[in-house]
Amino acid sequence: MVGLAHEFTVITGISVAIAYALLGATWLVMKTEGRLQQQARAQAWWLGGATLLAIAAVSAATPFLKASYFDNWLRWPGMLAVAPVPVLVALASYAFVRSMRAGREVAPFLLTLGIFALCFVGLGISVFPDVVPGAVTIWAAATDRSSQVFMLWGTALVLPLILGYTAWSYWVFRGKVQADGYHA
Repeated sequence: MVGLAHEFTVITGISVAIAYALLGATWLVMKTEGRLQQQARAQAWWLGGATLLAIAAVSAATPFLKASYFDNWLRWPGMLAVAPVPVLVALASYAFVRSMRAGREVAPFLLTLGIFALCFVGLGISVFPDVVPGAVTIWAAATDRSSQVFMLWGTALVLPLILGYTAWSYWVFRGKVQADGYHA
């Protein structure tokens, strides 16, 4: 089992690196033009296929790492609750291919983000109720009520500032990068 877990960790690490490269390639498709965009689009095709193969490999192996992972994904009736995740990954993947074939610039990036989000949902489903697999459950990680209320107020004050700054920076760097930079 230790050997399998080690091999799974290596496969997962390689898969994440490939997926982040896809995210970067689709970002370049969206933010550049000309030869660089063509190169990024060519890389996005290859990386998109590699990412989908990696998702399939990790997804096929995950239920067999621990009995609880198997139960979370493949035992009835819980299977009905989690079945939408692989279906949505398949639909997003199909939409990704269509958007790439159509020469779209923004859709491939957004669809890649969606696939990433769905993979994180799948990870959460796999390890639930653990936060640290095999060590800490979500209930053991939870703090007492007064600490949670304190963190809620802190988040309520700071999160709008973070979102505002992020929106402003996206506004400043909107559009495509030209040979002489942004907003030349």
